[in-house]
Amino acid sequence: MQKEASSTAHKKKCEIRAAELHEEALFKQPPKEGDCDICMIALPFIATGRRYMSCCGKSVCSGCMYACQESGGKLKHLCAFCRTSFSTSDRETMKRLKIRVEAGDAEAIFTMGCMHYNGLLGCIQDPMKALDFWHQSAELGFSAANCYIGNYYGYGNGRLVEFRDKNKAKQYYELGAIMGDAQARYNLGCMEEELGDFDRAIKHWFIAVSSGYNNALKPIQYHYSNGRATKDDFEKALRLRQVYVNEIQSDQRDKAAAADREWRYY
Repeated sequence: MQKEASSTAHKKKCEIRAAELHEEALFKQPPKEGDCDICMIALPFIATGRRYMSCCGKSVCSGCMYACQESGGKLKHLCAFCRTSFSTSDRETMKRLKIRVEAGDAEAIFTMGCMHYNGLLGCIQDPMKALDFWHQSAELGFSAANCYIGNYYGYGNGRLVEFRDKNKAKQYYELGAIMGDAQARYNLGCMEEELGDFDRAIKHWFIAVSSGYNNALKPIQYHYSNGRATKDDFEKALRLRQVYVNEIQSDQRDKAAAADREWRYY
């Protein structure tokens, strides 16, 4: 009996320590987005401020793309990084994407999943096949893939009701958040909000704001107005937002944002 009690106590201690380590990893400041492969300034989190180039597998910011397009001449229709001509058809785009997928490009694999999920670029709409691509991408380290898997289980967009599982959704959101995906982090905050743990929710939203997810400011402001968050909380969120903006800002990106809504990255 003593041996069984000792084993049970040891198991309990291990479980407690594992939970503590998980918490440390979950709320540790995540890695930043990478830099634009041309200007070497931190890439914006928001998709409108960056674009994945299927020709070369590079991510280019709106500022560098805008500068290339505005230069005129032959450069106007070329990739800002590798100088390959833009694709002129869905067939050509898919051909390039398949090459990147075969090369083990995590973002290309993620994008292929999105094409199958939405039935784009000639793909037959197949959510299960999309999920398989997202899992492959996540295993290769692409953080957003975990968020999409979480969305798959959390919402299903009305098509996947039988797969809805909040526990699985939270599991993948946590994986994405630890890897640095700001939307996954925001979603975790919303889940904690639903459970009534506002302190924990705000901790997640602070990290989401500092990672570029502007929508995370809104719930902090809302809870400040109803007394669940303090003035210091809201002011901290604003400071974190400004630090992020300063990190991604450049003259070229400002010009792109002013020229057309397509180039906005805020």
